[in-house]
Amino acid sequence: MSPKRGDRVTVPPPDDQWDVRFATSAAVTGWEELCRLALANTRRCLDALRAEPRSHANPDRQHRLRGDLATHRHNGRDLEQWEYEVTSGGRVRYLVSDADRTVWIVHASPRHPKDTDR
Repeated sequence: MSPKRGDRVTVPPPDDQWDVRFATSAAVTGWEELCRLALANTRRCLDALRAEPRSHANPDRQHRLRGDLATHRHNGRDLEQWEYEVTSGGRVRYLVSDADRTVWIVHASPRHPKDTDR
């Protein structure tokens, strides 16, 4: 059975890590496409999101979005929106929910989103 919106990206996390879930059906499709095209990089992304979704260790690869994209409304709450560069064009956008230690993937695609090209 294919994952759907609200499902975990993979198995439940260990107690000290974040739960990573899909916020949209489009994110499921994009994630699966990223896995087909760049499995090792997508796995590194998942590991980073589970361990520390707000990491500043590599700001070229993982960073909080700015301006209008800095927050995103999900389930009635405004959450911080971050982006992880999986490949030169591929991106995963995600929301960080401290209340339940969940990372919500709202966008995944092997193509660069155009809304940051300003």
